Amino acid sequence: MLGQTYMDVVITPHRSLSERGFIILISVVTLANCCSAAVFVHMGAIYVPIFLGIDVAAILVAFMVSFRAARRIERVTITAREIVVTHEAPNWTRTVWESPTAFTRVAVVREENRTVGLSLALSGKQVAVAQALSPRERGEFAQALEKAIWEARRERS
Repeated sequence: MLGQTYMDVVITPHRSLSERGFIILISVVTLANCCSAAVFVHMGAIYVPIFLGIDVAAILVAFMVSFRAARRIERVTITAREIVVTHEAPNWTRTVWESPTAFTRVAVVREENRTVGLSLALSGKQVAVAQALSPRERGEFAQALEKAIWEARRERS
């Protein structure tokens, strides 16, 4: 049964601020900037509100970029034949790694009981995986990845 999938994992970046939290935060920042602008205009500094508006616009742009990046996912699929790593977004999918399961190895970089790097390697080439995970989660994922590859290799023999 060479068609069995041993691992099909979707890794998404963690974002601690929800949309509701973003609306609350941007409302507070806007309110604070409007109050500050009123004080500065009253003092005669008429150009300060322009810079405060630029401040709010910059915060909006930064969060929009962050929310767009949060929609990107990494998918790792392991079958008996191959390992495929793809990066996906709502509008596109890009395969960044394909290799035969039999020859691919997992390279783990550890520092002081933390997994700081995880990659798949084949013939001198490497691709980093699970970069969006915390060191603890990356270590757990490395163990699951090695187990899935081992089981897939066992099927082929």
